[in-house]
Amino acid sequence: MKKTVFSVVMLAAVLLLSASAAMAKTNSKKRTTTKANSNTEQVIFTGEIAKRVIGYNGTTPLNVTVKGGKIVSIEALPNDEDPQYFRRATRKVFSQYEGLSVADALKLSPDAATGATYSSEALIQNIQLALKQLK
Repeated sequence: MKKTVFSVVMLAAVLLLSASAAMAKTNSKKRTTTKANSNTEQVIFTGEIAKRVIGYNGTTPLNVTVKGGKIVSIEALPNDEDPQYFRRATRKVFSQYEGLSVADALKLSPDAATGATYSSEALIQNIQLALKQLK
């Protein structure tokens, strides 16, 4: 009886450790690099790498999507910026980056949206940090 209980406990422990290892592997944020001509799509989340970048009312996390060495989209994630000003900043800043190669985007000196300078500057810094992850 004791051997059976011990065997069941050991089996449960092994299964638990295996599940934990698989979950840790799945949840780890792997950074992969792509060649400029690759068709691999990458989405860079800036919440962690730009947590010290502050707009007018706080952080402004983004998802920056790059495919084939070009920026295909930039998505603003939930934040505490004023929606009206933030919308103005995203329209102005994102349009200057989308469609550019990563190399060209890193050299860009984009304009900020008038009246939404703090938000614009935070967005620009987030994008630049995201793109530097690909180098």
